Amino acid sequence: MSEREIVDARGLGCPQPVILAKKALERQASVVVIVDNAIARENVRRLGVSSGCDVQTEDPGDGTFRILLTKRPGADPSRAEADLTACETGAAPGPFVVVLSSDRMGEGSDELGGLLVRTFLHVLGEQERKPDAMVFYNGGVRLTVKDSPALEDLKALAAAGVEMLVCGTCTNYFNLTDDVSVGTISNMYDIAGLMSRAGRLVKP
Repeated sequence: MSEREIVDARGLGCPQPVILAKKALERQASVVVIVDNAIARENVRRLGVSSGCDVQTEDPGDGTFRILLTKRPGADPSRAEADLTACETGAAPGPFVVVLSSDRMGEGSDELGGLLVRTFLHVLGEQERKPDAMVFYNGGVRLTVKDSPALEDLKALAAAGVEMLVCGTCTNYFNLTDDVSVGTISNMYDIAGLMSRAGRLVKP
């Protein structure tokens, strides 16, 4: 029980690093867990705290984290069983969806609102974490048509793999169906299904 066990959990998804660390703690009094992302580091740290361990974390600067778990007298890893089912993933399951119901952002000035939504879409395209999908309905469909000042930014997002659903009922209402230049003309069944599955829904 005096030896220190090393658990290499690099590349493993949640909750595997926690499960391996817990099993190691049942065998040894001291365990070093190596992970390669901050979410896994936090999950293992939580395991140690809830098990009654002393916890030390190290960041060697090579893209990995080392978590040293040392059992205190009376520590019991089985007490952390509930944490295994409460594994933090950093985001809710399901796609990241951006919903646009207007070609303006906010209220007060239409001119300012148009500038804000165009800036939002441009900045969105520069983010490392881009949405998985975007939905356009009501006045938001105007952003997807030819001559839209936001069209190039939307095309860049589409080229990066962002799925775009454009409400067909809305384009028909505004007589814009033939002018849609990016995305897929869709229906409310598909739009509602996508939004209901979303892990994160953003409506600027």
